[in-house]
Amino acid sequence: MAQNIEGKVVVVTGASSGLGEAAVRRLAADGAKIVIGARRMDKLEALANALSLGAEAAVKTDVTQLEQVQALVDRAVKLHGRIDVIINNAGLMPHSSLEKLRVDDWDRMIDVNLKGTLYGIAAALPHMKAQKSGQVINVSSVAGHKVGPGGAVYSATKTAVRVISEGLRQEVKPFNIRTTVISPGAVRSELPESVTDPDTAKTIQEFYEQYAIPADSFARAVAFAMSQPEEVDINEILFRPTAQVY
Repeated sequence: MAQNIEGKVVVVTGASSGLGEAAVRRLAADGAKIVIGARRMDKLEALANALSLGAEAAVKTDVTQLEQVQALVDRAVKLHGRIDVIINNAGLMPHSSLEKLRVDDWDRMIDVNLKGTLYGIAAALPHMKAQKSGQVINVSSVAGHKVGPGGAVYSATKTAVRVISEGLRQEVKPFNIRTTVISPGAVRSELPESVTDPDTAKTIQEFYEQYAIPADSFARAVAFAMSQPEEVDINEILFRPTAQVY
């Protein structure tokens, strides 16, 4: 599966743990040149050191700030002369029922999950258009395909990621750019820790403890999409733990 991955320049947001970290480890093993972004610089630097990515490959990045996402992508171009893939992975999931009016959580999900994805596209697209190649991988969720109680806003942001990805797919055909949206089910990560409502947090934690599968499952999906021949565009991957009903 490492075919067509070796030597590619890849930018990953939300790379300090969970799905992002797993993807970075997998792609580094397959020979990609990776530049990583997240808010927790200590974890980023530890990952960059562990994988011998180089000190400059770790860039402190808050995806709610466009200029920081642009700086992350610009670092990759400065180091390697191009950007072949951006993985817009940063996300959070503070579930709660709408009646609890946790407006701050709503705003955070919109800013990180939705605007953060848009900012990643905005930062990478000009470079990819100029070089007439590239791949944008956006991370949605099973919740982007269906909604359950307590997940209305999260599902809305993840559905929006799918819609944006499809719009992008159609728009970038003249520039030979590929687009992929990956929708995982319950995968082991720090995502449940972003739930701030105590009652909901307990339910989510129990669900993940029962069903979640290793983060490498996501990394394999990323590698599959990236490793296809350039004329093959894997547009959408939806996967769950075998035991997960939702």
